Amino acid sequence: MIDQKLLKELEQLKSPKGFLKAGYPYYLRLFGRDSMIAAWELLDFDPNIAKATLLILAKLQGKKVSKKSEEEPGKILHEHYEEGFKQKLWTFLKTPFILKPLLLITYLFWKFPYYGAIDGAGLWINLLYEYYQKTKDKKLVEKVWPNLLRALEWTFQYGDKDKDGFIEYKRKNPVGLFHQAWKDALLIYIKPPVAMVEVQAYYYRAYKVALELAKEINREESLEKFNLKQKAEELKEKFNRLFWWEEENYFYFALNGKKKPVKIITSNPGQCIYFEILDDDKREKVVQRLFQDDLWTPYGIRCHSPKSPYFRHHGYAQGGIWPHDNWFIYLGLKKYGYQKEAEKIKNAILGVWKKLGYMPEFYAEKQGRLSVPKRSCYPQAFSTGAIIYFLTH
Repeated sequence: MIDQKLLKELEQLKSPKGFLKAGYPYYLRLFGRDSMIAAWELLDFDPNIAKATLLILAKLQGKKVSKKSEEEPGKILHEHYEEGFKQKLWTFLKTPFILKPLLLITYLFWKFPYYGAIDGAGLWINLLYEYYQKTKDKKLVEKVWPNLLRALEWTFQYGDKDKDGFIEYKRKNPVGLFHQAWKDALLIYIKPPVAMVEVQAYYYRAYKVALELAKEINREESLEKFNLKQKAEELKEKFNRLFWWEEENYFYFALNGKKKPVKIITSNPGQCIYFEILDDDKREKVVQRLFQDDLWTPYGIRCHSPKSPYFRHHGYAQGGIWPHDNWFIYLGLKKYGYQKEAEKIKNAILGVWKKLGYMPEFYAEKQGRLSVPKRSCYPQAFSTGAIIYFLTH
């Protein structure tokens, strides 16, 4: 039985349309990435959340090219203020003073829906597949099939502009998000366009599961022009060759605009396990690396290693421990039989929840001590979702 406090958190974040808003108080609105991950975590609990999320993101899927909003045909949005001025004012008043200038910039120089995210299309296709596996809801798959095709068209036309097989980001709005994967608050300059390690994994599996969905609804012909089987094979080979960091027995964080590796130890390669892109011999090494002392803590896996000069214990994307990140890693470990390691993660995250009495967006560990930065949202959709998942699996 789910704790009533967790159910209240979901109700606090739930939109009248059925999807989950990202987090209270700073992100109480639709976020593509956050809402999709939370819906995925909650598939066994309530698949209607995933259905509502898939539908709202399909409805708001990009239709034109816009520099200000970074919209492109077929792109899945990053965030959206559905309620307009009143919601913006409320968010501004609730936001800490130090973050208010950044929020003003988004209000003045962004256009909503804002599409500055590179991973949305890949995650959307993966979520659609996971939803279908759970519900066998062919009607929904058929309804959004045109959206899936547009997402793939965006992937190859806009996501991979240099046609090297990797999906990369480079902001179009000069005051838009510089980093456009899940660590979008990363305070590190990387020469764009940037190919992030986990993003390649999302799209690799998206190509594969799109083919499986097509078979289910007899739409194989509509995918022939994309040549997804060959693209997936080529991406996996190139990924394991160019992203592999031999000295660390691990994967690079990213490739920069000159196709040079960004040599930073992060949790990101751990997410790749579930998405099937890792060669078998490299998967074992990634698992071992995740549990070394610089990444593993008594409270879960850090998103960034202290060995990096950019590390900050309380850093939003440069040191904090994120429940959803650990959940993705857990899924991969379970999938490939790393039961002992998976249980370590599950027990660590649930231990924090019990210790704090709630689960924030992210938290920090320093010299064995647990703390929650003021910037961390609570409740937060993909943190609450992770706890519900761990409690029920």
